[in-house]
Amino acid sequence: MSPQFLQFLISGITVGATYGLAALGFTLIYNASNVINFAQGEFIMLGGMLTVYFTSAGLPLPAAVALAIAVPAMVGMLVEKLAIEPAKGAEVVSLIIITIGASLVIRGVIQVWLGKGAFAFEPFSGGAPIVFGGAVLQRQCLWVLGVTAAIVVALWLFFRYSLTGKAILATSCNPVAAQLVGIDTQWVLLVSFALSAAMGAVGGILLTPLTLTSYDVGIMLGLKGFVAAVVGGLGSGLGALVGGLLVGVVEAMAAGYISSAYKDAVPFLLIFVILFFLPRGLLGARVTERV
Repeated sequence: MSPQFLQFLISGITVGATYGLAALGFTLIYNASNVINFAQGEFIMLGGMLTVYFTSAGLPLPAAVALAIAVPAMVGMLVEKLAIEPAKGAEVVSLIIITIGASLVIRGVIQVWLGKGAFAFEPFSGGAPIVFGGAVLQRQCLWVLGVTAAIVVALWLFFRYSLTGKAILATSCNPVAAQLVGIDTQWVLLVSFALSAAMGAVGGILLTPLTLTSYDVGIMLGLKGFVAAVVGGLGSGLGALVGGLLVGVVEAMAAGYISSAYKDAVPFLLIFVILFFLPRGLLGARVTERV
């Protein structure tokens, strides 16, 4: 394995882990409500931008990170209460337009409040990069991969052992049956939006020391997260993570070996290729119809 290939692979896996977190957010809300939330990218942007704001205001990094996760979670709940809940029962296209409108509002507020510049903060760990097989591994990459893995394990435990997690799963399987056994499906949707926004914010916080952030980074990150969710199989948690890593690696390889000018187009080409052969994605549920 050449050092160049390894370098591209490390870069792709690191960015792909963030796409995976965004895809998990899409999947969580889709399973709870069949809503595709195109404001997910703005939660990624909020995580990075708010961490920059809170650290520049003098807060220590742990406190800034905690607030930069909590605030987007509250914004996510506001989006659900003020935009999604009043449109309950609307057509899917209408709900998608509503989430796009919410993303525009969030982006506009941050643009006016924090400006149009690019920002960053120091990596979580100091020290020299790690040289591995001739490739350079930034220490922040280890944070990205480690925290992503921890979130995946925490989500598995949450859905397997907590009552709230089981309520979300029940709602995703059959909302009417969940209501009949006493589950408040509206509350489930609210929690789903909060968790989705928090996961997106974590992705933005982890990635900002490596790539910078600005008020408009959420557009492309959100779209690539959606591509990852669809490639992996919309509705599949494992598929979201696999799709995110695949999109990140393919994007990095294309940028390295072909041209960085095509980097943002590659994920959308990938989605066409995957869905042509596997219409439900790599790990999506297979449906058999009797005629």
